[in-house]
Amino acid sequence: MQGQDYIFVREFVAFAASVLVKAWKESDDSKGDTEVILGGMAGLHDEIAWFKKEASKWGVELSETVPQKANQVYCRFLESLMSPEVDYTVAITVFWAIEAVYQESFAHCLEPDTNTPPELQEVCQRWGNDGFGQYCHSLKKIANRLLEKASDDLIMGKAGDDVLKKAEVELIRVLEHEVEFWNMSRGTA
Repeated sequence: MQGQDYIFVREFVAFAASVLVKAWKESDDSKGDTEVILGGMAGLHDEIAWFKKEASKWGVELSETVPQKANQVYCRFLESLMSPEVDYTVAITVFWAIEAVYQESFAHCLEPDTNTPPELQEVCQRWGNDGFGQYCHSLKKIANRLLEKASDDLIMGKAGDDVLKKAEVELIRVLEHEVEFWNMSRGTA
């Protein structure tokens, strides 16, 4: 399934770049949003390099990998969120959710008594580590701050309800896509 993950990450890089542009345009520079997102993008560079190295080791030709349906649908979803019309609050909420699901899933594999096969330990450590967890926590703080602002705007009679509803809908869609992607990876999609 490395090839499917690789395809997704390449699409995710474009999505992350669009979130970075939204942060640059819409966030207060003193909050550090752009630095957090940019740090994550550096990690994505390393992730792509790792996928290429692993594919070479296992004889997988990434350029010949055909995206499966769950991957295609998830990537189209990401592409739909790259539009300038998508609010930064919605985009960063989705960005956090995707990263957090990934991190927490692999962190679970590192917990005692999970019986994770030895050959998966490196993968679990790569994405389940505390450093990635701290990064996800930083994304969560950004998303929470923006969602709270949208909620405050709603209370004050300003726009905000639409942003909150869209963020909730897209968060649920992320979870649905994640289930389908993980099922695809397990061969049950």
